[in-house]
Amino acid sequence: MKKSFMDSQPGLFSSSSYENRIPMQFWAEDDIPIEKLLLKGSASLSDAELLSILIGSGVAGENTLDTAQKLLALCQNNLCKFWKLGISDLQKVKGIGKQRACQIAAMFALARRRNASEIVVKPKISRSQDAYTIFHSLMGELPYEEFWMLLLNRANKIVKTVKISEGGISGTVVDPKKIFCIALENHVSFIIISHCHPSGVCTPSEADMKITKKLKDAGALLEISVLDHIIVAHDVYYSFADEGTM
Repeated sequence: MKKSFMDSQPGLFSSSSYENRIPMQFWAEDDIPIEKLLLKGSASLSDAELLSILIGSGVAGENTLDTAQKLLALCQNNLCKFWKLGISDLQKVKGIGKQRACQIAAMFALARRRNASEIVVKPKISRSQDAYTIFHSLMGELPYEEFWMLLLNRANKIVKTVKISEGGISGTVVDPKKIFCIALENHVSFIIISHCHPSGVCTPSEADMKITKKLKDAGALLEISVLDHIIVAHDVYYSFADEGTM
């Protein structure tokens, strides 16, 4: 039987070992990421292959899979770290200009919003883990700090989630007046506050301790109880209520 070109080139048509000199249109059909997705479904694609579809087209001397692999290499192929990359970080890779970087950043934002809309299935907060799950979906993978709060009624059911502020890598401004103005407008009895530590360290700083006490004392005067302050740090968290530091 006559061998095909593919048979005579063992290993050449593995998606992880294509050489740059072979244009993607000459790859085996089920190795081209977009065709592979159609034929076998998204579960059959690697992270790099999925990302290459989003990138769309390559640059001279490189295909989209090469570009995707270089993007993931920026964060040691860790998707949690990848989600934290900013637009300027993405543009460090050849082939990722402003438009493509913005497209990827938009994908990050949509994924976070999808998570946020999904997790409030059980609107009652019974423990710190319940609050952490919600706050993690909102800011657990952000590369900068944000401050959020949950507004709760007397049955500990969520009335609303509100972003109070966002800042840089090392901090964000928190205005107590804004927090309690929102709480009073929504006629709630309890609030839970939270902010993230992009560093991944959940230990509270001196500033964290001070703002927690300040908000708790202010809430007592207004008869709005601050039930907890959750620090979100990647996949771990610190609860002031659990630790007895409220």
